[in-house]
Amino acid sequence: MNTSGSEIKIFSGNANKSLAEKIAKALDLPLGDAQVGTFSDGEVYVNINETVRGTDVFVIQPTDPPVNENLMELLIMIDALKRASAGRITAVLPYYGYARQDRKAKARDPITAKLVADLLTTAGADRILAMDLHAAQIQGYFDIPVDHLLGVPILATHFQNKQIENIVVVSPDLGSVTRARNFANHLDAPIAIIDKRRPKANVSEVMNIIGDIKDKNVILIDDMIDTAGTITQAADALINFGAKEVYACCTHPVLSGPAIERIQNSSIKELITTDTIQLPENKKIDKINIVSVDQLFAEAIRRIYQNSSVSEIFE
Repeated sequence: MNTSGSEIKIFSGNANKSLAEKIAKALDLPLGDAQVGTFSDGEVYVNINETVRGTDVFVIQPTDPPVNENLMELLIMIDALKRASAGRITAVLPYYGYARQDRKAKARDPITAKLVADLLTTAGADRILAMDLHAAQIQGYFDIPVDHLLGVPILATHFQNKQIENIVVVSPDLGSVTRARNFANHLDAPIAIIDKRRPKANVSEVMNIIGDIKDKNVILIDDMIDTAGTITQAADALINFGAKEVYACCTHPVLSGPAIERIQNSSIKELITTDTIQLPENKKIDKINIVSVDQLFAEAIRRIYQNSSVSEIFE
């Protein structure tokens, strides 16, 4: 695969090496030879053990937990590649950390999603390839090109194959309505909305259900699930309001703190998620089903390298 006059190389940090290996395999390429580790005091060091001069380099590194460590790995890898005269560097972030801090919700809040965008650009990234940013306008925080992939088609395909009847797609809050609508369009299903009030961070209170979910099989969809408080409360409320079965899906399984216990003990029959974040073995429970985004990222990388349209993937 060599169409732009330069060679293509795929590198990965330690955040999600299994996904990087699958993407490289789908492209019929080896994973680049790079050593990424830490000194005894925790400082990250990077050794790029092959020439990258003039090459089209893709660095696959989601900012999984531990977020700050993986973000520093990515920044230092980009800096190393830039100083090694890489022709073009694309930072591939299946999961973009700090995306929730995308605005000043109250006085003196940072806008950390913008800060991370600046850090990536300053480090030397020439373009960004990301999936399901928490808010699409984060693309505008970058002064370099951003290709934004969508997880909805992959998740929708899973449910199409299950052939569940009487489906209603449910948005867990007002901010996710557009995502729920797009997902529902794939399944040719109606939508409902949970109207909730959030008194403080990671605490939600379900108030009302807008739409008809009685005796229906409902699918909750969100871009990420962190502590799983919102999604499990929503599932329990839907059952109380007369839903038959509750499924849930998300692109990014952050699943921190009490998330696994909450999901295990909730009304959710099955949670479908992707491998943008690598789940440790102790978080893989029977209720969680993982679908891979490797083919989608491989196709996007192929198109970027060949200077063809990425948006056509979703048309």
